[in-house]
Amino acid sequence: MMPTSSAAPASPRARRSRSVVAELEGALLRSADTFPYFMLVAFEASGLPRFVLLLALWPLLRLLELGAGPGRRRDLALRAAAFVATVGVPRAEVEAVSRAVLPKFMADDVDPAAWAAFGSCEGKRVVVTRMPRVMVERFAKEHLGAHEVVGCDLEYSRLRRSTGLLKGAGREAVATLVRALFAGDDRPDLGIGGSEMARSFLTFCQEQQLRPPFTADHETNAPPFRPVIFHDGRLVCRPTPFMSLVILLWLPLGVLVAFVRIAVGLMVPIWTIPYIAPVFGGAVIIHGRTPPPVRLSDAATDDGGSPSGVLFVCTHRTLMDPVVLATVLGRRVAAVTYSISRLSEILSPIPTMRLTRDRDVDAARMRAELARGDVAVCPEGTTCREPFLLRFSKLFAELSDRIVPVAMNYRVGLFHPTTARGWKAMDPIFFFMNPRPVYEVTFLNQLPAEATCAAGKSPVDVANYVQRILAATLGFECTTLTRKDKYTVLAGNDGSVNAKPAAAGKPAWQSRVKEVLGFLLH
Repeated sequence: MMPTSSAAPASPRARRSRSVVAELEGALLRSADTFPYFMLVAFEASGLPRFVLLLALWPLLRLLELGAGPGRRRDLALRAAAFVATVGVPRAEVEAVSRAVLPKFMADDVDPAAWAAFGSCEGKRVVVTRMPRVMVERFAKEHLGAHEVVGCDLEYSRLRRSTGLLKGAGREAVATLVRALFAGDDRPDLGIGGSEMARSFLTFCQEQQLRPPFTADHETNAPPFRPVIFHDGRLVCRPTPFMSLVILLWLPLGVLVAFVRIAVGLMVPIWTIPYIAPVFGGAVIIHGRTPPPVRLSDAATDDGGSPSGVLFVCTHRTLMDPVVLATVLGRRVAAVTYSISRLSEILSPIPTMRLTRDRDVDAARMRAELARGDVAVCPEGTTCREPFLLRFSKLFAELSDRIVPVAMNYRVGLFHPTTARGWKAMDPIFFFMNPRPVYEVTFLNQLPAEATCAAGKSPVDVANYVQRILAATLGFECTTLTRKDKYTVLAGNDGSVNAKPAAAGKPAWQSRVKEVLGFLLH
């Protein structure tokens, strides 16, 4: 077993200035298995055929890892997995998946003890990984606060496509790179790791820890772990070999079930859906009291200018939020939309109204729609998967004083029903492909008159207040992040409909064709 330092714990000030070198797999992350991350790259960057091929090779890769000479065998297995997952894939596509998909799965696997030791050191932080650096750098630097990432690199052709080959891998190369980061006699204060590769740099560190202990000193001085708020990709579960097999076996049945669910939803009266959903494996859970329709005789105010409909302000979890709201209410509710596909508009069982991002035009359209009945709006402007609410636009607060906040949430098991990089028309299909999709709708009380603009409140104050009460209802956290922030992280644009596609190496229409073909191959 690797020896650990028996010296007395350093003072908080001394510990904060210490440098640290930590292994990612099996130390900062609980699991030492890199296979699921290559499966994610295969699925998200290339599609189902490559995903199937890599899963079929898993028994051979596992035999290589368990064979004699663990260091070399594991290195050979990793090189084979990297080759199958990335060969021929455009460089921009590999980078996009590493930026938008992988950090979420890595963040879910962070070891609290390792993070306490790593995060409490405020000197130079170095992360050592067996995976290609491109797959790790975003997570290590943005969320772990690492200054440097040491690992192998993917090679690319002159056409900016991956050759699938790795350069700079191996224990000796890692040890050389770590030593190069610390000039002269300067040695890392703390080394964290446990594998054969980690031994190459742990001997260079002044203090060595196989598994950092939970100590009060670490817990006090470690900064909060930066959560992953925005992430993309269709897979909910980490694609371990077992889960990958479950996904593949479920896909044919899932496609059939999705089309049956959608067809039934389009044929039956909308108010019956919450009652028949359990028959088809889904569920709609309702909390709170559903507000009755506003009668025209009740719509008049002293100035006679108030719209007649109710303005439902919803959290934005998926594109189906307004549809689910209408099914629960059992009546017509118009949905305010921005970037949904034409196919989604055609299949929508409720009226939709496209926004233009011109404030005056959009306000006029929404007032006209409110004069005809109820309207559902999602002020976040885009979906968010994690328990956070993005900043609310203030426009809705200026349109009506008859505002009902609605907290929307959902639960799925296999596939995410939202995307920033893919084709949004597939979102409802992926939602209904889950074995048991569940929607939860919580109605809050209508805002009192004194909390609206009619009482002199500013639209910003009203929007912030609604955001806070919805977040409190769901147990979410309020943020000031916007649609632009989300699409900058995930897609490399500002989220506008006419924005140029992200640097994914191909036009938007090719991305859509790719996802449709991938779905058909399912």
